[in-house]
Amino acid sequence: MKNSRRNFIKKASTGAAVLSIGGILPSFSAKSYSHILGANEKITVACMGVNSRGLAVGKNFAAQKNCEVLHVSDVDTRAADICINAIEKIQNKRPKATPDFRNALEDKDVDVLIVTAPDHWHAPAAILACSAGKHVYLEKPCSHNPNEGELVVKAAAKYKRILQMGNQRRSWPNVAAAIAELHAGVIGKPYYAKTWYTNNRASIGVGKETAVPSWLNYDLWQGPAPRKAFKDNLIHYNWHWFWHWGTGEALNNGTHMVDLARWGLDVHYPTKVSSNGGRYRYQDDWETPDTQMINLEFENKSLITWEGRSCNGKSVESQSVGVIFYAEQGSMLIESGNSYKIFDLKNNLVKEVKNDFAVDARNLADPASNLDALHIQNLFDGIKKGVAVNSDILSGHQSTLLVQLGNISQRIGRSIQIDPQNGHILNDKEAMKFWSRTYEKGWEPKI
Repeated sequence: MKNSRRNFIKKASTGAAVLSIGGILPSFSAKSYSHILGANEKITVACMGVNSRGLAVGKNFAAQKNCEVLHVSDVDTRAADICINAIEKIQNKRPKATPDFRNALEDKDVDVLIVTAPDHWHAPAAILACSAGKHVYLEKPCSHNPNEGELVVKAAAKYKRILQMGNQRRSWPNVAAAIAELHAGVIGKPYYAKTWYTNNRASIGVGKETAVPSWLNYDLWQGPAPRKAFKDNLIHYNWHWFWHWGTGEALNNGTHMVDLARWGLDVHYPTKVSSNGGRYRYQDDWETPDTQMINLEFENKSLITWEGRSCNGKSVESQSVGVIFYAEQGSMLIESGNSYKIFDLKNNLVKEVKNDFAVDARNLADPASNLDALHIQNLFDGIKKGVAVNSDILSGHQSTLLVQLGNISQRIGRSIQIDPQNGHILNDKEAMKFWSRTYEKGWEPKI
């Protein structure tokens, strides 16, 4: 029975059927959402990294009636235990505790690896999963640096695996409807997309080197990153603000909105990128900017900007996070949730599509589980039916690359010129130092 099920999934994953996102309508409701669940063939998954956001994603997968979580992998035994117990309550079957996710990849019954570990693990884990014959649900960003992003794209193609990046708004019905309206010319040709994220994050202080806690496998947590001493202000969340492991607010939250901007403007790679900002609010160990403005210019005479304010939560357009498109005949605001507004050139509201799901954009772990379930189901349809996933890995890489280029510009202190055909940096040895990274010996990602 297992072999027949796996053969079915393997054959379906290489199918040619494609469905358009245009089939998702604004009228899609929580009631109709429930009708898409309950397929006979279950997708089996392993969860990697289950603290905070990983716990929420793992529980969401377990809640899908056509899914079963087989393994929970985490370097933190406490987080693993919490997740295992939570998933057991949801699916009435206890997943295995598999501390090293590489052991979970050896299980032939696993179809999908969910990667919700820190950013420096995203691409290496996804590549290992592809080489093991697994599909991947890869939380954003899809990579720590541009070279890794290109490696993941190549791995997916080589092993013929489906990778869905976790920019879940691609599957939110009203967001998809907004983009469809934009592409249909509801406000004419859009030429500028302003994106932003705001929060009131506290100082992380100055960390002290200390003994690694008994509950933590710090060597496996570091994985592909060159080894550094453990500090008491690094794990779990603050690694985001260290270049060695994290990618700053630009990729932590900027990826979501910049992805929508790129989608709406129908652009791929920029021609010029600049960034300004720094660590302004506090004097502590935080390395990445807490205040940042990234500008991305494209050859079709369009512009994307991203404004990140990690330590001042004043909203923009009454939204803590969002994107607004400016066009020939008006503007369109996609809000923090599953909603949007259209304005004419005189700033009159001409259309409003409101939230039909609860969304809390500042919830760091689980802002919109019901909506995110649509993204999960889209992945399952890609695996079982050959449906095109809403955020394939090439698209995910293109959006991730935009903010990575912004961070590179930030780190060298000037603008960079980009090849619009492939996103590569042009004639700039200093900038190219950040295209890739060094790895701990023996942990280098390979295809």
